Amino acid sequence: MTAPRVLVDATAIPADRGGVGRYLDGLLEALAARDAPTVVARADDAERFRALGLPVIVAPRYVARASRRIVWEQFGLPRMVRRGGFDVLHSPHYTFPMIGRFARVVTIHDLTFFTLPGAHSRVKRAFFRFWLRRLARGRAVVLAVSEATAQEFARILGADRSRIIVAPHGYDPHVFHPPTTEAVASFARAQHPPVEGWIAFLGTIEPRKNVPALVAAHRALGPDAPPLLLAGGPGWDPRAPEAIADAREAGGDVRALGYLPLEQLSSFLGGAELVVYPSLGEGFGLPVLEAMATGAAVLTTDQLALPEVGGDAVAYTGTDAEAIASALRELLADPERRARLGRAARARAELFTWGASAERHLLAYREAR
Repeated sequence: MTAPRVLVDATAIPADRGGVGRYLDGLLEALAARDAPTVVARADDAERFRALGLPVIVAPRYVARASRRIVWEQFGLPRMVRRGGFDVLHSPHYTFPMIGRFARVVTIHDLTFFTLPGAHSRVKRAFFRFWLRRLARGRAVVLAVSEATAQEFARILGADRSRIIVAPHGYDPHVFHPPTTEAVASFARAQHPPVEGWIAFLGTIEPRKNVPALVAAHRALGPDAPPLLLAGGPGWDPRAPEAIADAREAGGDVRALGYLPLEQLSSFLGGAELVVYPSLGEGFGLPVLEAMATGAAVLTTDQLALPEVGGDAVAYTGTDAEAIASALRELLADPERRARLGRAARARAELFTWGASAERHLLAYREAR
C-alpha cells in the first residue's frame, strides 16, 4: 500500500512559539526526514517549513485572526484538501473541519477543560468542550500526547479507545541542552540586577500553572531565598500579578521576565538552582521535559501526565504553597540530591524524541486512511 498523502494544518501556531508551536516545529522537522507531509501555514511561517524541505501551501493572510481562521478551517481548508488530492488531514490543536470526504487525524493536548474548569475562561471552556465532544463522537483518529490524556478522553467522553494513538512529545536538543558555565554566567549578568543563582519557572502564567502558590512558597522561604524568575507569557491568571506585587512589597525577589528568546532557555533552566513547575494538571508537561534536557533539577507535581514525563528523575510536591515551600527548602539545602536529579533528568529526557513521536504520527496517518 502506498503511503497516504497528508496535509498538516499549521495555521494555529502562536507567534510566540509556545507549546503548540514547539510541538509542530519539532514534529515537522522529524517528519521531513521520513515521509514528508505537505504543510499549510501562515505566510510568516512558510519559509521556516520550506527550509526543512517540506512542501508548503501558504494560507490566506486573514487566517492570522483566530475568528477568521476557524471559518476558513470549516470551509476553505476542506476545499484545499480536495483540490490537492490529499488522503489525510492532520489538525494538531483540537479543532478540525466538520465537512469533507477525507480522513482526519486530530491531536488533543489535555482534558482540563473538563477536569479543571476553573482554570479556563467560560468562553474557552465552552469552545474546547464542544470540539472534544464532536471528536469523541466522530471517526477521526485521535493523537493524544500522553497516556493520561488518552485515558481521560476515553473516560470522560466515552471515546473509542481503539481510535486513540498515544504520541508523546520530544524536545529540540539544539535548543535544550546542558549550558556552558560561560552561558550561565552571561545570562546571570544580563538580569537587572544580576543574579548568582535562581529558582526558575517556565510557562504561560495561567491558572492551572499555579504560579500564585509558587510565589507564596518562595515568600515563605524568607529573604535569603534565591530570586524567583518567571519566564513565559503573562497569561490570564488574575491572581498572579497581585501575588507577585505583594511578594515584592514584602522584600521578595520575584521577577516576571516575559518571553525569553529560545537561545536563552538552556541557560535559564540549566543554570537554575531548581526549576519548579507546580502545575495543577498537564496533558504532557513540555516545560518539564525541556528543563530535564538541560540537566536541571526539577520539582513538579504528580498531576495527570507529569509523572509520565518525570518518572523518578524529578522531585514531586503537592500543589499548595505550604507543600511547595517545604519541598523547596529540602532541595535547596541538599545540593548533592539536586545534582543527582539533574543527571537522572538528563538521561531520562533522551527517551523522548521527536523522531519517536513522528513514527507514532505516521502510524496514525496510516490508520486514518
